[in-house]
Amino acid sequence: MRKRVGNKKESPPTSRDIQGTVRVQGKQKTQSKQWLKKGLFSLFVILILVPFTLRMLPQLIQHLVYTHRIRVPFFVDLGQPADLSLNHTINMYLTSEEGISLGIWHTVPENLWKEAQGKDWPWYQSTLGNGSPVFIYLHGNTGTRAAPHRVGVSKVLSALGYHVLVPDYRGFGDSTGEPTEAGFTTDAVSLYNWVKARSGSSLVVIWGHSLGTGVATNTAVNLMEQDVVLDGVILEGAFNTALEQIPFHPFTWYYWKFPGMGYIFPEPWAENKVVFPTEENLKKIRNPLLFLHSEDDHLVPVQHAQQMYEVAARTQNTDRVKFVSFDGSLGYLHNGLYRDPHLPDIIKKFVSSL
Repeated sequence: MRKRVGNKKESPPTSRDIQGTVRVQGKQKTQSKQWLKKGLFSLFVILILVPFTLRMLPQLIQHLVYTHRIRVPFFVDLGQPADLSLNHTINMYLTSEEGISLGIWHTVPENLWKEAQGKDWPWYQSTLGNGSPVFIYLHGNTGTRAAPHRVGVSKVLSALGYHVLVPDYRGFGDSTGEPTEAGFTTDAVSLYNWVKARSGSSLVVIWGHSLGTGVATNTAVNLMEQDVVLDGVILEGAFNTALEQIPFHPFTWYYWKFPGMGYIFPEPWAENKVVFPTEENLKKIRNPLLFLHSEDDHLVPVQHAQQMYEVAARTQNTDRVKFVSFDGSLGYLHNGLYRDPHLPDIIKKFVSSL
């Protein structure tokens, strides 16, 4: 006899089962809301925040750079040159053009050291007319007037009995503005005119180092166009863009370019072209020139400086254009010529020929 199998009735859900189902459904709804919020936020970022950032970040970066420049060496108060043993030096500011203020150190001749103690700016200005030669030192790329080799040059010249004025170009140190080639020339010409108005018949010599050699020759040509011939120009570590392109933009340090940002944002310096046509300038310049170059210069080959000397010598003559090289075994590289014990005599001989 076959046993009938009947349908087994399902037992009704208990209260525990109902509560479990409610919890699962509630959890699913919570997760859905979270995903919805994340989706809406992602949409906001993609459609609103990213385009806004793409447009505003370059300006924001430049704003931060304009107001918070990196100064090398670090932790140096540019208003206190005495901290670097320049205790016969005053810090001053000169308006190059409207909106541009240049930070400048004026070091008086070493024989005025005692008299200079506690003196103010008017006293320093008045000393420019005492008959001592005046040097305007135009420094190289990056850093400030407080860099050790720049301080070293000031001490050498002061010990020789010369005035030394070392400006930071616009955009450098505590000077305002954005660095440009034309702006640098304006800064140098403005300082020269300021010095010349106070120095009377004293010699005024411009000493350019590295990038400053380009500024120096631009300045000399600019002044010649105003019928002003400089008393003398010294070119230390001079570079020649006609022989070798500058491998990087000299003002990139100022703009604080992030790696790879050029693929996303336009380069802030894209319209800030630099030329520094030193070789072409040397074909126009008519003032005495002195080239100084280390044979082991790791940034500018000495052969390039030698070629520029030959251009200048052909334009003038070897009596008015001199070239002094320093043996590579001395290890001066690009910035160390101020340490050479023969440098003071070389400078004195040049100045006495003016």
